[in-house]
Amino acid sequence: MAIARPIRMLGAAAVLLTLFLVFQLRSGYSGSSSKLVHGMTRDPLLDPTGEPEGELWRAEEHDYSPDSENSARTNAALISLVRNEELGQLVQTMRDLERTWNNKFNYPYIFFNDVPFTEEFKRQTQALTKAKCHYGTVTFSNLQLVRPRANIFFSLSSELVPKEHWEVPSWISMDLFQESAQLLEEQNIQYASKISYHQMCRWNSGMFYKHPALEKYRYYWRIEPNVKFFCNVDYDVFRYMEDRNKTYGFTINLYDAPQTIPSLWPETKKFLAANPTFISENNMLEWITDDQARPDHTEAANGYSTCHFWSNFEIGDMDFFRGDKYEAYFQHLDRAGGFFYERWGDAPVHSLGIGLFADANNVHWFRDIGYNHIPYLNCPNSPKCSGCTPGKFFDGADFLAKEDCRPTYFKYVGTH
Repeated sequence: MAIARPIRMLGAAAVLLTLFLVFQLRSGYSGSSSKLVHGMTRDPLLDPTGEPEGELWRAEEHDYSPDSENSARTNAALISLVRNEELGQLVQTMRDLERTWNNKFNYPYIFFNDVPFTEEFKRQTQALTKAKCHYGTVTFSNLQLVRPRANIFFSLSSELVPKEHWEVPSWISMDLFQESAQLLEEQNIQYASKISYHQMCRWNSGMFYKHPALEKYRYYWRIEPNVKFFCNVDYDVFRYMEDRNKTYGFTINLYDAPQTIPSLWPETKKFLAANPTFISENNMLEWITDDQARPDHTEAANGYSTCHFWSNFEIGDMDFFRGDKYEAYFQHLDRAGGFFYERWGDAPVHSLGIGLFADANNVHWFRDIGYNHIPYLNCPNSPKCSGCTPGKFFDGADFLAKEDCRPTYFKYVGTH
């Protein structure tokens, strides 16, 4: 029986992709001189840590006043998807971030919620900063932009958001979702049956940067409730990203639970087979597919090491996510259903997108930004830091140590 021409072409593309991946993994890329090719024998954070090299934008040298019409701020914002009941935890985050960085640069905050923010939420958050605060509401069918009291800065107009940005897609079977969630719960997977968690992961993976409230911005710094910042940062991190053409910045690099993403890499390979030219010449395939550090994870995730940037902290260029390659990749994953039938998170999805389609030299480890999201830390050895122990990666039981994927990342990609 003859095989249809499109299927033959797809098969040929898959063969070519396999050969390309093998070549990439064997040849590597010598563009980074910071690779720890013999492994991480000593945590780099134990060594003295300073600011990035080169010219940096500083508040004392430029106009960063909150109401300046000629501000040195670039088109960037601090963003957070947060609920009213998380106000106390968010206050802690904002206090730390204002104390260590944003009190100097006054970048705006944009808060998102699935219900209207309370007046108390708006009052307390705006009181913590001189910067402008915006309050957007993500609902199943539309966005409400909530106008604060008169003494609170606000500059957004009301716009509708397509309901597919948050609503469960029409092609998802809720019966299959319930069955899948039950299987995940039997494996003790957290949030398996919580539909809003799956919606949040999908929104953070491929919808947040399409939000009307963000359309005029290019860069974002994602912040979450109940995180800590330990180090004074005296330069404009967004200007750093822009001036160096950086695509993505992170602090913590972890392994994921393979039970939550068994089909993510197989679906990714399907996409790559159909779009082999999308892969960056200087990619991170070795980090993505490493089977030496934790072979059990790689096997359970069907070829994916499960290494990922922990996305509760990320500083990124939304032009990358809005680009044709990542958008096509997200659409493929979205149709595959894994955001609901499994528990695909935005961290591995962002990481695979960055690792495959971005230039690895344009991904930056913000080693100088002290950060803690329970139970993991990024704590540099710097006189600008206080409240954390340099080189301490986790706070808790010893088994958490094995979740550190930095050694694999530093080996294949580098410490830049």
